[in-house]
Amino acid sequence: MTQAFNRRDTLKSLAALSAFGAAPLAFAQKPITVGVIYVGPRDDYGYNQAQAEAAAALKKMPGVKVVEEENVPETAAVQKTMTGMIAQDGASLVFPTSFGYFDPHMLAVAAKYPDARFAHCGGMWTEGKHPKNTASYFGYIDECQYLNGVIAGHMSKSGKLGFIAAKPIPQVLRNINAFTMGARSVRPTITTQVIFTGDWSMPVKEAEATNSLADQGVDVFTMHVDGPKVIVETAAKRGKMVCGYHASQAKLAPQAYLTGAEWNWLTAYTNFLEAARSGKPHPNFVRGGLKDGFVKMSAYGPTVSAEAKKKADDIKAQMMAGKFDIFKGGLKDNKGKEVIAAGKSFKQTDLELEKMNYLVEGVIGSI
Repeated sequence: MTQAFNRRDTLKSLAALSAFGAAPLAFAQKPITVGVIYVGPRDDYGYNQAQAEAAAALKKMPGVKVVEEENVPETAAVQKTMTGMIAQDGASLVFPTSFGYFDPHMLAVAAKYPDARFAHCGGMWTEGKHPKNTASYFGYIDECQYLNGVIAGHMSKSGKLGFIAAKPIPQVLRNINAFTMGARSVRPTITTQVIFTGDWSMPVKEAEATNSLADQGVDVFTMHVDGPKVIVETAAKRGKMVCGYHASQAKLAPQAYLTGAEWNWLTAYTNFLEAARSGKPHPNFVRGGLKDGFVKMSAYGPTVSAEAKKKADDIKAQMMAGKFDIFKGGLKDNKGKEVIAAGKSFKQTDLELEKMNYLVEGVIGSI
């Protein structure tokens, strides 16, 4: 990208501005420039695309200018990008969207620009530990992965599901567990075999993992990687079924695609934007699920049975009403240890769930 190249090349001349900071936060009725940074391409049919769709919606709002940069690694490079967006482009609200941007990168730049606001996807903002001009936003997409599991449990013939994941961090484990529990609510003997690739975007390993699991009899796949495209297309070529993630991949494999867990990041983005423009305090910890409009389900594919749709829709209605808890006791991990005691249940807002470090019973794999 020419803009990105020029921005990085001129950073040396901007070094003197680092102590200057952004303009005071008095944005009521004034134009605002928003920066959005992606770790991969904006059209990856996945994590980055979901963020880019929200950025595209912001561009259509009056008085909002959006500057973007894609393919920025989780290294000091993102610090240069954030610095350029603030000092050169005038951004006063920045969304560094990838998991590894939070610490130390976003925190370091936030300290240099106390008048700019930063909102990171997935990080754990902590009162008293992190600066007030930084924030964390995320969604309870495990609700959608639970519903993916319900559909998969109905549609699988082999009783073997596959989950291809990047890294065993809490958000990923929460999705694996929810998917498995959703499937086992339909069919208690069903299993989910997990393969961790080691990074957010590893297309060759993702294809290898998909083929390996297909060889072992897995017939429904889902995932938690940045770009699900390779997994979806590989599974479809093998005659398998898929539940998508991040954004809809239905166009890639219309017959194989059952449904999917999607983000609706515009809800979070506008939350931060409205606070910034009106001069209100920066919302430091923003979360929401289906009922809050942070996540949504893909449309059902043509092969999904009426029985599967009804079961998933019934549970979704309970989730929307705030009457369905995914994680409750007695729940055991896949080593037989009780991880949630009988009678105990966690609401989605319980921070304990954001520290998850286990795989539930029914998952084949280890952290």
